[in-house]
Amino acid sequence: MAAKPGAQNGAPMTASSSTQSSAGHAQPRTLGELKRIPDFDARGASRSVKNEIRQNLLRAIEKGETLFPGVHGYEDTVVPQIVSALLSRHNFILLGLRGQAKSRILRGLINFLDAEMPVIAGCEINDDPFKPICRGCREKIAAEGDSTPIAWMPREQRYVEKLATPDVTMADIIGDVDPIRAARGGRDLSDELTIHYGLLPRANRGIFAINELPDLAGKIQVGLFNIMQEGDIQIKGYPLRLPLDVLLVFTANPEDYTARGKIITPLKDRIGAEIRTHYPATLEEGMTITAQEAWVGRDATHKVEVPPYLRQVVEEIAFQAREDKRVDRRSGVSQRLPITTLENVVSSAEQRAARKGEKTVVARVADVYAALPAITGKMELEYEGELKGADTIAKELIRAAVGRVFSKHFADVNFQSVIQWFELGGELKLPELSSTSERYQQLAKIQGLMEHVGKLGVHDRKDAGLAGAAAEMILEGLWAHRRIGRSEERGFYAEKPKAVEQRERDMPGRPPRRQFN
Repeated sequence: MAAKPGAQNGAPMTASSSTQSSAGHAQPRTLGELKRIPDFDARGASRSVKNEIRQNLLRAIEKGETLFPGVHGYEDTVVPQIVSALLSRHNFILLGLRGQAKSRILRGLINFLDAEMPVIAGCEINDDPFKPICRGCREKIAAEGDSTPIAWMPREQRYVEKLATPDVTMADIIGDVDPIRAARGGRDLSDELTIHYGLLPRANRGIFAINELPDLAGKIQVGLFNIMQEGDIQIKGYPLRLPLDVLLVFTANPEDYTARGKIITPLKDRIGAEIRTHYPATLEEGMTITAQEAWVGRDATHKVEVPPYLRQVVEEIAFQAREDKRVDRRSGVSQRLPITTLENVVSSAEQRAARKGEKTVVARVADVYAALPAITGKMELEYEGELKGADTIAKELIRAAVGRVFSKHFADVNFQSVIQWFELGGELKLPELSSTSERYQQLAKIQGLMEHVGKLGVHDRKDAGLAGAAAEMILEGLWAHRRIGRSEERGFYAEKPKAVEQRERDMPGRPPRRQFN
């Protein structure tokens, strides 16, 4: 749900040749200069990436730092499990439905890496100057000694991510023989120096993430567990010992991960920790995430204010959808639903303000219905839901959400005077593009309606924008609870009594007919 802070999917990892460190002093440019740094510890510089993450993580915990900034609702569930896996130096997999911040968590792991790391300049697999594993670097150090050039790789370039798809090949992940390189160097195809390395070797001394792991072909999964356990790879039938230093992390849908045939058992056995993510447990947690991610603070000539109760309605839609039997629970309802819905609510209000020439406008319940396109595309429907249609389901979810929020604010409030106004023949039509003042004047005519807007946080009943939006929310809540009626054109009227069947009118003394089922 957020922009990736590190390398893009399959992006090459190249070290920086800058001669200045983050502290401003000159950095070593050769192996000899690196060794001559006062109090230099070669053993510490060559620690594994898992030990590096472990030490930096412990330091962050001791300082009381936020481990995964921007991730909310996991403080007592997912984060402690991830910390345990990292401290145990385990590869791990995050199992969860879409929109549960799995990718954001994986990308946040780079914060536990050192700011910069020395590598042999020009090496494709970021070789350690003190423990090179590729033949080319070993030969370079043997030939040049302390004059071997080194470069400094920032932590952002040490994260490689790949989306697993059925067409991913062994060459993409592990590598392949490059015949052009062999021809130029006059080498045999079996020579290690003819190999063009894939993404996994290029993530050496870093983090390699694979999204949707079960979508990888079986032979690619075999190649992964060979790397994880034995540390060797085979390219075109030639065995190659390559003890990579890499933290492997994965994501998957729980149903795909547990299905037989989707993932091979030996790979599953070699993954150290299986951690399940979840959707926000409370409305408040969801609202915090939505407020963080939604683009509502716009640099526009028309200021849009979204009242807190309307933000609750937007978030409640997602909660209602996750509980609805007509929505496929196996696919889940992403947290992106309330995010995009809130952005559409703001855009609808902004559009209305522009058309009416208003500088400031308050979002209304009608703007939530205008955001239907942001809701329908985020739900996978079951057969029953498909019969009704996505638009109908979305409208019913909005109505249910409004009803739930209304009950929370007005549990012990008597609206009899408002209902009576409609029962005595009163009707109200709220045009979609009516101005704030016009809408307020219409709503103020309803007996006793403005007396209750304070429950929604409106302190000034004469504030046309806030009071009008709150009054409309009350009417929508009464309609959600079937206390009054409403047409599709947003016309409010008295709830019509249920029609009595002809047979019951003809025989008033007869008890009502028993309904089957």
